[in-house]
Order: sequence, then structure tokens, then C-alpha cells
Amino acid sequence: MKKVTLVMLALTAVMQLPAQEQGRTLSLEEALEMTLSDNPAIRAAEFNRRAAQQERRAAIGLRMPQIGITGSYAYLGKDIEIDLNNMKAPVQNLAGQILQSGMIPSDYIPSISQMLSGAMAASWALPLQDRSLGFVGGDVTVPLWMGGKINAANRAARINEQTARSQGIQQRNALVSELVERYYGLALARQVVVVRQQVVDGVRKHLEDAAALEAQGMISRSEKLYVEFKMSEAERDLQNAQSQVETIAAALNSTIGQTDNYQPVTAMFILERIEPLDHFRTLAAERNPLLDQVDQKRRLAYEGVRAQRSSFLPQVVAMGGMSFYDYQVSKVLPRWAVGVGVNFKLFDGLNREYKYSAAKQTVRRVEALQDKAGNDISVLVEKLYNQMENYRTQMASIEASLAFAEEYLKTKNAAFLEGMSSSTDLIDAELNLAKVKTERIEAAYRYDVSLAQLLEAAGISDEFTAYMRRQDARRITFEK
Repeated sequence: MKKVTLVMLALTAVMQLPAQEQGRTLSLEEALEMTLSDNPAIRAAEFNRRAAQQERRAAIGLRMPQIGITGSYAYLGKDIEIDLNNMKAPVQNLAGQILQSGMIPSDYIPSISQMLSGAMAASWALPLQDRSLGFVGGDVTVPLWMGGKINAANRAARINEQTARSQGIQQRNALVSELVERYYGLALARQVVVVRQQVVDGVRKHLEDAAALEAQGMISRSEKLYVEFKMSEAERDLQNAQSQVETIAAALNSTIGQTDNYQPVTAMFILERIEPLDHFRTLAAERNPLLDQVDQKRRLAYEGVRAQRSSFLPQVVAMGGMSFYDYQVSKVLPRWAVGVGVNFKLFDGLNREYKYSAAKQTVRRVEALQDKAGNDISVLVEKLYNQMENYRTQMASIEASLAFAEEYLKTKNAAFLEGMSSSTDLIDAELNLAKVKTERIEAAYRYDVSLAQLLEAAGISDEFTAYMRRQDARRITFEK
């Protein structure tokens, strides 16, 4: 009977898939380009950066003059006037004394008396402002000295802009790691399906052989039933693997911002050599965006102290105003005015003191968090680096086990066909080969994911494809 090897089954399994199931081929570089252009998180980070940029520009406006236009209309309870009617009696008495003193010629006295009578009959109220009035004018306020508050606000706005930029870099690096995990995860899941298909095809072949051997009386019925049991188990494992492919494919579509059935074509890899651990620790200390954000928070806390300190100092502003148009406004009032204002708070219930003390405590808290974050990142780098080295060293032992499992299966298959081995031994050999091949591609997958996470911690996620193209990068597939 013709012997069917696992390698032949692996090659034919992919070739026999319908084009719709194989999906559109997608390289890792193409997936990365899609992710960095179409992922919503990238767009959100860009909007956050632009918002911080506009906030920084808005802070610059605090130094500029504040110019406004105002208009108002009022209807007073009565006209504003100066009432001199109470002066009539004294004036009339004084005028009578002068007329009677003989100082004025008698010819003029009648005319003067007539004029005086007319004046006494009139109202001596002098109007200053009509009860109905309105005006339109402008005002200008220029901050001269705010105790350093404006400078602190501008520095804080620049720090927030830098923080938003670091958050964008952090999001970008995280997406690279996520893409590597899901892209190679889909490749791994598809390869597991192929391996599970190999097992199903192999067990089906054994089932056919077992049926023929049972008919010839060479094996017992229990051995055939065992093969049937393993057949149903292999088919169930295949269905689970296919479901896993669908789940990871949906996750990959979410990362790249597309909706399609993709077939990863970029192979997993393992590097024979990589930079020492201290190299990545140094990079992480210098370029990790999370550490940069913590440092920005420390600087922002210092600006908070300066802003609170400014409340202890006087505030000086220059101001001016002018009326452009008025309605029934007294001409006595000036059309423009300029001046300087000073505000210095003497006591506010110790509110400033407590806020200033709280700002200093915030600085100490952020400094403590900065030390912890630095230590955590250093530990993370060491952990990921050691994981990579473990997966790389495991590969050698896994490949030795793979060679043995393949040869062992060939031996058991030949012995079974000659009636020298039981179906149980053959199925176990088949499953053991599938297990070793799955462990091999899983080790490569874990290595690549750890590398992506290591580069993310070091702040150089964009260099993942450069590591992938290195000359010592060994491609790992389930065929070899």
C-alpha cells in the first residue's frame, strides 16, 4: 500500500484550498502600512496632537492685548441735573440790597428789576445727563506682569504638546506589536489548521488500512474502533483550529482597519544573533515614550509650582477705553481713558499657601513614579529579552524532536502496514508529530512577538522589519 508522508500532505493541503478560503495575500510590510494609515487609534492620536498644538497656540494669546467692543443702552429714573433753585432767595435779597444802595443809576433800575423777576421765575436746575442714553465703545487690556503665571501657562502648553506627541509614538509602537501578534497569530492559526488537516488525512488513511486489515483478520475490531475514535477527535480539533483562524482574522482586520480575508505570506523568523541586553536597556531609557511622558508630567508638575507661586505676587495690567458712538451722553464725560491697574491679594484664608504646598507634593509624587517607571521598564526589557533567548534555544531541541518524530512515524507506518505494529502506536506517532510541529511554529511565533514587544519597550518598534530582513534571520515554517 502506498505510503503517504506528512510533508506531502502539508504541501497539498494548502494547494487544495479554494481561492476564497486562501484569501488575499498580505505581507507584513503591507499590513504595517495599512495599520499606520487606517487604524482609528492612529487617527485619534493625531487629533490629540493637533488639539494640544492648538492649546499651545492659545496659551501664546495670553501675552497679547485683549481687545473688546461693548455697547449699552440705559433709561434712568430721572434726568441727572444740578438744582440751584435754593439759591434764588439769597440772590434776590442781595440784588435788592444793591438796587436800594444807590450804586446803580435810577434809570437802569426798572430794566434790572424786570430781568431779575424773569430770572427768579425760571428754573435754576442745570441738566447734566438725559435720562435716556446709550453708547458703543471699545476697551483694551494689556497684561504687563502676572507674577509669572503667563510664562508658566505657555511652558505647560508646550509640555502638553510634547506629551501628546509621545502618546502618538506610544500608540504607534503598541500597534506594531499588536500587528505582529495578530499577523503571525493568523499565520500560526492557519498552519495549525494545515497540521490538523494532516492528522485528519493521516488518520483517515489509517482507518482505511485498519478496515482492510480487520477484514483480513490481521487486527481486532477494538483496534479499528480506536482509530475511529481518534478520527472523530482529529476532526474536532480541526474544527476548533478553523474557528481560531476566523477569530484571529477578525482581530487582524480590526488592527489594519480593513475588512477582507487575508493570507499572511511573510514567514516567521528567528535571529541567530542579537544585540546584548544593555543595548536595549539604554535605548529604553532614552527613547521609551512612556518614560518620556512621565518626564513630561514631572516638568508639568514643576510648572504647576511656578503657577501657584505667581499668586503671591502682584498683577499689573494696562487698560484703556474709548467711545465710538454715543446717544444723548453728556459732553461733560470724556470720550476716552487710559490707565494702569494693580492687584495684590494680601490674605485669602491661606488658600494660596495650601495650593502651593499641594503643587510641591505633586512634584515629589511624580518624581517617585518616574523612578518606579524607569525600574519597571528595565525589568520588562530584561524579561522580554530572556524570553526571546529561551525561545531561540528551545528551537534547537524542538527541531531535533521533529526529525525524530518524522522518522518514528515512517517506521510505525511501515510496521503497521506489515502487521508488526498496532494502530494505537501509529496514531500516537501521528499525533506526536503534529504536536512537535505545532510546538516549533509556536516557538517561532512567541519569539517574534517577544521581539516586537522588546522593540516597543526600547522605543524602536519601526525597526522590526529591519530585524526581519537581517541576513541571520532564519525563516521558520511548518514544512522545514
